[in-house]
Amino acid sequence: MDTPSAYYQPPPSRWPIVGSLALLALASGFVLFLAKSNAGPYLMAAGGLLLIAMLAGWFGAVIRESLAGKLEGQVDGSFRWGMVWFIFSEVMFFAGFFGALFYARVISVPELADAQLLWPGYAGGWPTAGPGIKEAFTPMPGSGIPAVNTLILLSSGVTVTWAHWGLQSGRRWQIILGLALTILLGATFLGLQAHEYMEAAFSIRTGIYGATFFMLTGFHGLHVTLGAIMLSVILGRVLAGHFSADSHFGFEAAAWYWHFVDVVWLMLFVFVYWL
Repeated sequence: MDTPSAYYQPPPSRWPIVGSLALLALASGFVLFLAKSNAGPYLMAAGGLLLIAMLAGWFGAVIRESLAGKLEGQVDGSFRWGMVWFIFSEVMFFAGFFGALFYARVISVPELADAQLLWPGYAGGWPTAGPGIKEAFTPMPGSGIPAVNTLILLSSGVTVTWAHWGLQSGRRWQIILGLALTILLGATFLGLQAHEYMEAAFSIRTGIYGATFFMLTGFHGLHVTLGAIMLSVILGRVLAGHFSADSHFGFEAAAWYWHFVDVVWLMLFVFVYWL
């Protein structure tokens, strides 16, 4: 069963139950935190540490299996399809928020203005800030930080592709430099987005515009953070000599995810900032 064409079946693992306990501790700690219990933050911290240990242990086991040549052939194909469906689920996740933005802006706000169901004199302008604000306020402009961040993420897509070319060509220095530049660009993007949040004249409570703006950009920032962590792990594996030109799906999966993050940002820039 260890031949490359066979489907490898891993041995029983303790990591799923460890992950379940970690999530239970995180959720329970959050509930206690909302209840203003002193034990809440400590339980959340314990759950977070346990979750990190689970991720390191579980992914470490998968990496060792890969280095042993057990994850080739049909298993490799399963991994690729798994990543495809994972990214598709993320596409649907963001589609829900883009759909909410479209519905609010194009359908809900005009209909509420026509029916005068909210408050007298509601004009239905966009963006709307919620009760008491009759006129539209100035939204976040597309120029400035959003435009710079667009250039940064597009550049990061180039650097991660350049790193992939280096891996396929056996140029180790190119892989390392390309990944390092991609991670640095991602960190710069997050820093600029944090600055944008601090300078914003509205919050997530500022009506439907504030809610959709911060939900879309905030979750995208979370995905950039996750992508940067994935690429950092891949960089560490490159330094350890784990990949070859013929076997590097871990690298490809992280690169796919990063390109997905780039595409989502382009849609955000057009529909949230520009339009």
